[in-house]
Amino acid sequence: MRSLRSRAVFGGAIWAVLSILVGLFGLGSFLDGVTLARFDEILRDRHTQVVITVANTHGNPDLIARSIVDPAYVRPFSGNYFQIENDDIEPIVSQSLVDQLLPPLTETSAQPAFAEFIGPAGGPVRGIHQTVSFDDGSVWHIRVASSLDRLDADRKELRDKILVALVFICVVGVFGAVLQVSAILRPINNLRKDLLSRWDGEKKFEASAYPKEVAPLVNDINELMDRNREIIGRSRRQAADLAHAIKTPAAIVRNELEVLQEQGHDMHNSMDAIDRLDAMLKRSLARMRADGAVANRHMFTDLDVSLARMSKAFSVMAAQQEKALTTDIVPGMRARIDQADFEEIMGNLLDNGLKWSKHKFQLSAGLNGAGEIVVSIEDDGPGIAKADRDLATRSGQRLDTSQPGTGLGLAIADDLAQAYAGQVTLGCSRMLGGLHVRVRLPVVGG
Repeated sequence: MRSLRSRAVFGGAIWAVLSILVGLFGLGSFLDGVTLARFDEILRDRHTQVVITVANTHGNPDLIARSIVDPAYVRPFSGNYFQIENDDIEPIVSQSLVDQLLPPLTETSAQPAFAEFIGPAGGPVRGIHQTVSFDDGSVWHIRVASSLDRLDADRKELRDKILVALVFICVVGVFGAVLQVSAILRPINNLRKDLLSRWDGEKKFEASAYPKEVAPLVNDINELMDRNREIIGRSRRQAADLAHAIKTPAAIVRNELEVLQEQGHDMHNSMDAIDRLDAMLKRSLARMRADGAVANRHMFTDLDVSLARMSKAFSVMAAQQEKALTTDIVPGMRARIDQADFEEIMGNLLDNGLKWSKHKFQLSAGLNGAGEIVVSIEDDGPGIAKADRDLATRSGQRLDTSQPGTGLGLAIADDLAQAYAGQVTLGCSRMLGGLHVRVRLPVVGG
């Protein structure tokens, strides 16, 4: 789902584009009207000038030509034209018309009227025409016209300037929206940071330290954290009570079975069953303990300490069986996992390596290309066939009964690793030829 910041910025950008389009259309229409009104005003002034000239010269063609001295009427096809008609004389036209006339009128008007038509240069022209009756009884048809090319150029220039201004306003608006959204979301970001730092503590959030719009969320988070601590605490107490309730009867049953076995009874299957019961109980308790510990984001295990202690213990046990344990551990690594659970994983895997190795097994730890901690245990034993590796991490799957055990060691290690977003994978050791177990765990801060 898109973040609030991107939603706000994206929405603001869309709104800005729509505003530009609407503004450009609205302002463009308004300015089109304004420029056309200004164009018509100039055209009307030119028409009035010609009417006055005709009146003052009493329609004398020579005097009219000498009286209208505007250079725009002299240059050929300049875009500015006048044409004066009377039933008694030839039309009097501006030099800019050269040897052409304006298109004939479809209708006459005693009041100034505007019309658009194609001019002598082939471009659009807007003209004003009027039929004027003077005191001497003469009637004159006076027409003045100007090319629309200049009007269109002025309109385009105005639209371009408006577009640049609106785009600039849009950019400033979007930038301001980004700053505003950042300022609005700052309390939520602070709440998230505070939540990560206080998740494991008992201190609650002060709703008054946040904006009133966020205060209800802060109160809900306080209730959620209290509820979470209560659930975790109750789960741990229930796990401890369950362990105590089952371990005591199991120990009594085990003692009774050992007594019967000492008396000569065959208790092998029964002892195997009670061993599996203990292992299953151990696995379930480890799961519950890990589920409770995962909520603690600030826990970590110093691998230097834990692996050094465990390698020392298993080196002694390996020497007693005339085997050797070698280690290769990168110093200074810390994994985001509870120490007891990490040592439970390593204990199961090292015990498995000790049990199945012929002469030696190896413990190594380092970082992979993704920045994760990888702990490896390799041995020179028979290994596990590729087709059976998935079964080895499932509950109750013993692939070889020649050695004592419950078949749950790898399953327990895999359960605990997955509880901390890690993973246990099985393969073949290229160095020793036996089983190669890799445990991938997240680093602190990863």
